[in-house]
Amino acid sequence: MGLSRLRAKIKRSHLYTFACLRRTHTAPQNALNLQGPGFSRVVHCNHSQPPEKKSQFYCRNDISTTKYNVVTFLPKALYEQFRRGANIYFLVAACLSASPISPFSPISMIAPLAFVVGLSMAKEALEDWRRFRQDVKVNHRKASVHEGNGVFALKPWQDIVVGDVVKVDKDQFFPADLLFLSSSYEDGICYVETMNLDGETNLKVKRSLEVTMLLYNDESFKDFLGIIRCEDPNPSLYTFVGNFEYEREVHPIEPSQILLRDSKLRNTDFIYGVVIFTGHESKVMQNSTKSPSKRSKIERKMDYIIYLLFTVLILISLVSSAIFSVITRFQTINWWYLKPMQSDVLYDPNNAALAGLSHLVTALILYGYLIPISLYVSIEVVKVLQANLVEQDLHMYHQETGTPARARTSNLNEELGQVDTILSDKTGTLTCNQMDFLKCSIAGVAYGVSSSEVELATAQQMALELEEDQQEGLSNSPTHKVKASISWENVDLETVVTSKDDEAQKATTKGFRFEDVRLMNCNWLKESNPNVLLLYFRILAVCHTAIPELNEETGALTYEAESPDEGAFLAASREFGFEFCKRTQASVFIRENLSPSEQAVEREYKILNLLDFTSKRKRMTVIVRDEEGSLLLMCKGADSIIFDRLSKNGKTYLDATTKHLNEYGENGLRTLALAYRKLDEEEYKAWNNEFQKAKTAVGPDREEVLEELAEKMEKELILVGATAVEDKLQNGVPQCIDKLAQAGLKIWVLTGDKMETAINIGFSCSLLRHGMKQICISIPESDSVTSLDKKAIKEGILNQIINASQMVKLETDPHAAFALIIDGKALAYTLEEDMKHQFLGLAVDCASVICCRVSPKQKALVTRLVKEGTGKTTLGIGDGANDVGMIQEADIGVGISGVEGMQAVMASDFAIAQFRFLERLLVIHGHWCYKRIAEMICYFFYKNIAFGLTIFYFEALTSFSGQSVYDDWYMILFNVVLTSLPVISLGVFEQDVPSEVCLQFPALYQQGPRNLFFDWFRILGWMLNGLFCSLVVFIFNICIFYDQAFRADGRTPDMAVVGTTMFTCIIWAVNCQIALIICHFTWMQYIFIIGSIACWYVVLVLYGMLSPTYSKTAYQILLEVLAPAPMYWLATFLVTVTCNFPYYAHICFQRWKNPLDHHIIREIKHFNMDEVDQRMWKRERSKARQKTSIGFSARVEAKMRNLKQKLQKKQSTLPFMPSPDGNCK
Repeated sequence: MGLSRLRAKIKRSHLYTFACLRRTHTAPQNALNLQGPGFSRVVHCNHSQPPEKKSQFYCRNDISTTKYNVVTFLPKALYEQFRRGANIYFLVAACLSASPISPFSPISMIAPLAFVVGLSMAKEALEDWRRFRQDVKVNHRKASVHEGNGVFALKPWQDIVVGDVVKVDKDQFFPADLLFLSSSYEDGICYVETMNLDGETNLKVKRSLEVTMLLYNDESFKDFLGIIRCEDPNPSLYTFVGNFEYEREVHPIEPSQILLRDSKLRNTDFIYGVVIFTGHESKVMQNSTKSPSKRSKIERKMDYIIYLLFTVLILISLVSSAIFSVITRFQTINWWYLKPMQSDVLYDPNNAALAGLSHLVTALILYGYLIPISLYVSIEVVKVLQANLVEQDLHMYHQETGTPARARTSNLNEELGQVDTILSDKTGTLTCNQMDFLKCSIAGVAYGVSSSEVELATAQQMALELEEDQQEGLSNSPTHKVKASISWENVDLETVVTSKDDEAQKATTKGFRFEDVRLMNCNWLKESNPNVLLLYFRILAVCHTAIPELNEETGALTYEAESPDEGAFLAASREFGFEFCKRTQASVFIRENLSPSEQAVEREYKILNLLDFTSKRKRMTVIVRDEEGSLLLMCKGADSIIFDRLSKNGKTYLDATTKHLNEYGENGLRTLALAYRKLDEEEYKAWNNEFQKAKTAVGPDREEVLEELAEKMEKELILVGATAVEDKLQNGVPQCIDKLAQAGLKIWVLTGDKMETAINIGFSCSLLRHGMKQICISIPESDSVTSLDKKAIKEGILNQIINASQMVKLETDPHAAFALIIDGKALAYTLEEDMKHQFLGLAVDCASVICCRVSPKQKALVTRLVKEGTGKTTLGIGDGANDVGMIQEADIGVGISGVEGMQAVMASDFAIAQFRFLERLLVIHGHWCYKRIAEMICYFFYKNIAFGLTIFYFEALTSFSGQSVYDDWYMILFNVVLTSLPVISLGVFEQDVPSEVCLQFPALYQQGPRNLFFDWFRILGWMLNGLFCSLVVFIFNICIFYDQAFRADGRTPDMAVVGTTMFTCIIWAVNCQIALIICHFTWMQYIFIIGSIACWYVVLVLYGMLSPTYSKTAYQILLEVLAPAPMYWLATFLVTVTCNFPYYAHICFQRWKNPLDHHIIREIKHFNMDEVDQRMWKRERSKARQKTSIGFSARVEAKMRNLKQKLQKKQSTLPFMPSPDGNCK
């Protein structure tokens, strides 16, 4: 606690030059004039409802991400169900079934529809209930709110209202948008993490109003009153306009004094704030969009198939009614036994037109089995079971947090197998925001033998290639012997001394994975340049803004740094013997260990000036005075920035350092250059006087003057060395991105981070690599931009896009790859109507796209542009509230259930614990689900066409009398019982290849985006198969039973015998057909297929045993009529074989002449060729990868090309070596 008080006394605002300046001003003169529309909000602080403002109403602080509520569920859910054309048809048919013209009973039409719609609505309600529970969890979080008389009490977030004074403690989220009043620091500073808003994990410095800084405890708010007049709710995260009236003075409010909801308080014990915006009026919620109703491409295409079948249904119904009208008018008169002249209007020869019209309605109901009503409910059941299998996948279970994968909606399972573009957040999604100090270059010497992931992969791949060469018998060739005589060191390949497992065991210090005995345990004193090494370590330990904290449990120091880079540098300096141990307002203290046998000595460095890091400066500088009184300028920053500021005498190590930096870049490491300068006392005093005047000045050119003065001092530097840190991506991210790239997916990164940070992450996860040509589109920083400037900027951006597109098209190098990097300001212009298509065209041509400094709304707009512009399936993935818009706008939204809130998960369609699980979700489950659903739907249409058309054929044979050849109960049971389970098992358990093969052959995934299994060619093929089957069933049975006895006793068949035999043939044919479709048989498939056929005979027996009152013509039809007749069994066999022969011949021919990828793989696995012939298996695996320019493999291949070029150069310089027998080899 004492340390906390001591730390709080540091005026941390004094550390910053650019990020946190408190400008001096006279309050009334600087107050903003807030009049007109858009500035109507008035907040009475510490009084939620003052007497004169009782009518004023602001929204509650609770949030809702659900699709429905109690009132809207029924109408909206019914709309979702009946926007499906098939359901509308069956609703009309169910209503007409109560009329006398219906061929079926009402129950046979109403019951299936009610079952289908009710089950689908229940599923929607269950999924929305889960979202509601997540909302309740957030709304019931607790916050400390002022209740009066200086007393604060805990309240649920949902009960917080506008005007409340809230106290937020360290590491808590802000419950609403707040005006920052005061903090635990006496100068009103606090640190905020805005990961949920803009994706950045670097802490933001916020400052309170100067007039409220003294409100530092609970008692201070006993009599606190004030009025805030400000802008109305809007989605702008980085602007705010308002005034604060306090103690009869008006003070302007700046954006840096606003704390936004879902940001987190860091490195500050507590803050006080006044609530300005609540709930859906807060800026983070203003950036969100309504939860959309998503449908997969297959489901939308299925509607068109339904429309096609509707067209067929209407056509055959019109034909039926027209022919029936003609027959009624001209032929029924001769059918005296029907007494046509005494019949009702439906069969009146004198009113044939009306009879034909009534028959049209009958036909539309009778032929309705062409439209598969059970298709929708079967798909719903299958998707729920598929979602359950996703959730049960142990390979996507995160053991550390106990989090499984979650399918929050099952409507989009098959869409997972058709993704073309992934749009990903960066922070918390790709990275875990941890850096490891891995290598360094000091005085032109490279240190550090630990290997990065890129180095390890490269060495492994080269070893594999050499092993393959040996297996192919090339070891006896002269070329191979020359290769073998050259060590890896001779071609400048970094020596890999440890495996990843060894490194993991040795890495005991967070942020430090460096291994090199030359620098450890004071061994650096034995190096040739110990003075340069000493200076290097001191720069690491001094040049930063971190605060040390003592862990009371362990006694060790931890560092609260603004960025993970600084944390890694401080960890490294401590391990090298230079421990940063204390900071005061004006000094930092370092424990320096200059001898292994002596204790460390504490040295003080007085901080005279600190020029902090900004995205524009790309460097940080401190000016210090050491204990000897020397003035030193220490600087670290991007190598290009530092190198431009070196003196002539400071370039001694430039060439060697540049070489090392290039190597570090190739190996995926983030680099910074370190330099220093000794200052003259008089020069410094003159500069510091100017700098202090500029720092306290007020005016529009203040920032420019400060920049000029910084440039004036940060020159004539002397290069010391460089750092190389490895950005700790989430476990498995590079491998996952590599696999997704090999599967043919494009990956875009949309982040709120600075451009250089995003670029570094791009290199870390192999979206960028050394040698890839970067196209950077940005606009210069400017405080005020006129309309003329905007036009010029827009033209400049358009020219950049046009020139870049031309460069990409003219590129002739087959290995060339381009990366597009654009910032948020430029993106705002490119997303306008007249430019967005040119931007999209350029982005699609690039191997990778990174959008930096983008707002949540821009993320959603980019996602919409890709989705609508390419017409292909998009997937958005993120972990924070700033990703909600992107997740909801994408065709599929995936939320990372991390530690930073649950907003992304609540808005998502699927939730996973780590980005790496996306590999299995797409490449395995997505591929399976797409193929399962596609085959299931095609089979459904096949079997319904095969069944439904036989009714039409019988109608034609019987002069379109409106009489069904099948019993009503046969027709009800056909879809519900007799053919339902096999098709459900197909949709749930089918696997063309096992899961491990999906990962080994990622190109199989492209069957989904290319839509191989659900294109119109395949759909129409299945329909024709159904047409053929229906013709075979009808013609064979009519030919067999039409005019001859079917039993030995001479009994002739009636309509019940023919109908039952035809139905038996259909049951056998369609169930045998699905057996030919299934690739992966389990015991369930056997039971369901055999059981469905057996169930038909059980139904016939049980139904036939009922009284003739109920069974009618089916009384004892199997046991007494059909079973004793060999003709019945022979007809069933002939029809079944004939119906399935064309499909069997088709698949045999296809696998012989034009096999698909999974056919070849299945054959290899079936004959165990993957074990017998390893070379062939590896060759097939290498072919089953999409050509890509991103990912770990592409990066390794690029490095291998460079190494081979170096190897060839080495070979060309080697003399011929004599062999032992004296011959030259």
